[in-house]
Amino acid sequence: MSRIRITKQFNFETGHALYGYDGKCRNVHGHSYKLSVTVIGTPISDTSHVKLGMVIDFGDLKKIVKEEIVDVFDHATVFNKNTPHVELARELESRGHNIILVDYQPTSEEMILDFAEKIKNRLPDNISLHSLKLQETESSFAEWYASDNS
Repeated sequence: MSRIRITKQFNFETGHALYGYDGKCRNVHGHSYKLSVTVIGTPISDTSHVKLGMVIDFGDLKKIVKEEIVDVFDHATVFNKNTPHVELARELESRGHNIILVDYQPTSEEMILDFAEKIKNRLPDNISLHSLKLQETESSFAEWYASDNS
C-alpha cells in the first residue's frame, strides 16, 4: 500500500535571546512561530478499525505536538542555560515569567532539532516523522528532514 504524508500546522509565541550573537537578536525578543509537522505512514486498511483510511488521526498528532512543543513553548522565553543568560532567567522566573532553559543556543535551527526528537519519541511505531518547518518570521524559517538525518 502507498505511503502518505500528513501535515498539521501549529502556532505559538516564544521569546528568546542569543547570547554572544553580534546582531540585534542578542536582545530578548519574541516571534510568532509557525510549526509544520509532517509525518509519513500507510493508511489503516483494517475495515473494522475506527480510523480506517487514516495514516494518523490529526487529533492524535495535535495532542503529541501540543503536549511536547506548543503548551511548553507558547508564551515562554528560552535561554541557553550554559551562558550568563541563566542569571537573567532566574530573575525573570522569580518574577513569575515562564522560562525554558535549554542546552543549546535557541536559534530556529537548534529548536527544530529539539522538536524533532521530542515528536519522534511520541509517534506510534508505524508512523515516522518526515519533516518539520519552523517559521520564525514571514521570510525566515528552518527545515528538518528525516532523510537528511538518517
